[in-house]
Amino acid sequence: MRKIERRTFIKNAAAAATAIGSGVLAAPCAHAQEAWPSHPIKFIVPLAPGGAIDFIARQVGEVLSRTLGHQIVVENRTGAGGTIGMDMAMKSPPDGYTVLITNDNAASAPHIMGLSYDYTKELAPVAYLGRQSQIMAVHSSIGVNSVKELVDYVKANPGLGYATSGVGSNQHVVGAWFAKETGLKMDHVPYRGAGQAINDLIAAHVKLAFLGPTALMPHHKAGTIKLLAQSASKRAPTLQEVPTLEEAGYRGLVLDAWYAAFVPKGTPPAIVARLNKEMNDSLKDPKLLSNFTTGAVEPIGGTPEEIGKLAQADSVKYARLVKELNIKTN
Repeated sequence: MRKIERRTFIKNAAAAATAIGSGVLAAPCAHAQEAWPSHPIKFIVPLAPGGAIDFIARQVGEVLSRTLGHQIVVENRTGAGGTIGMDMAMKSPPDGYTVLITNDNAASAPHIMGLSYDYTKELAPVAYLGRQSQIMAVHSSIGVNSVKELVDYVKANPGLGYATSGVGSNQHVVGAWFAKETGLKMDHVPYRGAGQAINDLIAAHVKLAFLGPTALMPHHKAGTIKLLAQSASKRAPTLQEVPTLEEAGYRGLVLDAWYAAFVPKGTPPAIVARLNKEMNDSLKDPKLLSNFTTGAVEPIGGTPEEIGKLAQADSVKYARLVKELNIKTN
């Protein structure tokens, strides 16, 4: 290199370094962050279509598609009690374009499935979307109209199967808990989601189920199935005619299901804050609120910290319940 060329090279390099230090060259990067979102966002639902998680994801996604100006694509990744979908979300790039919509299966499944990690700690919380009871439902053909009548029926028909949306689900826990409290022998029949479970229930392939009310409501109104009890501490506003399990005589048998959004750890705080705001705003949308009422979902909202604390507290609760109830994956 000739001397004059070398001087020019050194001068240019020094100028570039000064520009970087002053932030001149950092502007495109900052602009890219401000531009989020710039393309469609994926909502991962860890269970099959037809249940409350899928319903909530699509309702919230429809509103966010409008407010964010980019399509929300719902992707159902099922299997292994929802852990396949949750694993996929956990391992996705932390760029704000992958969001997990799930329920408290995120707190229960790691303990039932014997995982070495806990989703409530491995994922970053975003927003508390909704809450609902889990419902004990029976096919109308067995002629049962109350929890007491069901207990008598199962005693006369031991080994009755109860459907849930999957191994490791909160419904799995409620079913096992009820069986222990009553001393009944009942076989767990897990599905890949509430949609598949409800199909077998209305066809009477399985006569009893513990499921969220969203999938059950239309068939309850049609008279195909009967709702016997709900697992919440008090009757849901849209299910005032259905008693709680505590009211049916099983004190302490309470399990509320929550539904929330999470993102991979490391997602920029600004994106988490934006998602939280947009999701909280979506819970005020009149059409969404009407559909939530129809699906027996109570909208909640709140900060990432609030749902994060609830999720981790539930993880501790489920660890205890799984051990006390001796819940197994088979």
